[in-house]
Amino acid sequence: MAPKQRIAVAVGVFVVLAAVVAGGRWYEAHHVRPQPIAAKQVLVHVTNAGDRGPGTLREALFIVASTNGPADIAIDVPRIELQTALPALVNGHGVRIQGQATGSVIDAKGLSSGPVLDVAGPDTSIEGLTITACPAAALLVRTTRFHLSSSTISACDVGVEIAENSGQTLLDRNHFTKNRVGVRFAASGHGSAVTNNEFIDNKDAGLWAVRSAADTHDEPIGIHDNKFTEDGAGIVAGNVPVLIEHNDFINAKDSDIHLVGTGAVVRGNHIDGGASMGIVAEGARGVLIEGNELEGLAAYGVMVRNSSNVVLRSNRLHNCGYGFAFVLGDRKGASTAVDNTIIEPKFNGIDVIGDSPILRRNQVLRPHAFALHVEDFQPPAGGEKVQSKPFLDNNVFDKPAAGIKATAAVATRLR
Repeated sequence: MAPKQRIAVAVGVFVVLAAVVAGGRWYEAHHVRPQPIAAKQVLVHVTNAGDRGPGTLREALFIVASTNGPADIAIDVPRIELQTALPALVNGHGVRIQGQATGSVIDAKGLSSGPVLDVAGPDTSIEGLTITACPAAALLVRTTRFHLSSSTISACDVGVEIAENSGQTLLDRNHFTKNRVGVRFAASGHGSAVTNNEFIDNKDAGLWAVRSAADTHDEPIGIHDNKFTEDGAGIVAGNVPVLIEHNDFINAKDSDIHLVGTGAVVRGNHIDGGASMGIVAEGARGVLIEGNELEGLAAYGVMVRNSSNVVLRSNRLHNCGYGFAFVLGDRKGASTAVDNTIIEPKFNGIDVIGDSPILRRNQVLRPHAFALHVEDFQPPAGGEKVQSKPFLDNNVFDKPAAGIKATAAVATRLR
């Protein structure tokens, strides 16, 4: 073969090889590259109402625990009676448990201890269940992004127990009835919310959020648009940031809202009736109580005791036994009442006992006793008397009702 022919053949072979390589790369890029495989959603049906065996809730929890992906559990039986503790929900990809449309009940009276459902995996949701007769907690939540909705928890020691390491818990449109405590937070909850729930006749409290030390570095628990009826206390909050807004409280047995420590804002709530007090701030610091309406309470609307820097602003009280009380406050951090209106208290409008609050632009109208009653506090053991020296600025205080004689110190401040 002539040299020129050999060169032509070599060039031709090179071009063919280059074309093959280029075509292979194009094919690999467009056809052979592996695509990510989406995790398959697993659906498990509970068809057996027994405590254990095929088709039971227990078996369903074991199945979803071993699933490498999100899972749904559909409870297709009307009632489950537990005899022994269930395994925890530990699926790390999310589990959804849903009762049947006509309702599904988990009866826990056969358990001796422990929670009914231990929620340890993130992104767990429960909807449409009734859990009753629990010796401990109905639900123990110790993870993030738990959601409970359209469910009922009754006759349990604690309805929902939310552990300190939990976060972004959402409880909405549920009923908590006749428990010792409806919902209990061990800490701030890191973006948690309790909304549009109903709390009825819970012995100690509808909602309890208390810790020993202040927790002021996290966002507050949002507690709004709930209804609390005839609970021991509606809400007890201590050293846990809470934002309590637009709730209804009816006929609490002890107090509607009890605040201890720091971190609470109570705004725009309606409190109606009850044999005791509406809002109690006891040993509280830096609390704001604003824009609430209180009516028909037998005792004080708001009691501020042993507290500092508490602000009562633009609250409206009518037809209560008493309006406000300031008792033994911190002189270095005086509490303040500003722009409040108290109408027709059955006794005194504002009591100041061993305290020196700032009272500015308040109105006490048509009191049946004193609009403002100020007295020093004498300890029962004969200790040093604590004087009361409130600062008064531009208040409107009606005179006492006929037959009530004000002391000279108070009468000079009445119109």
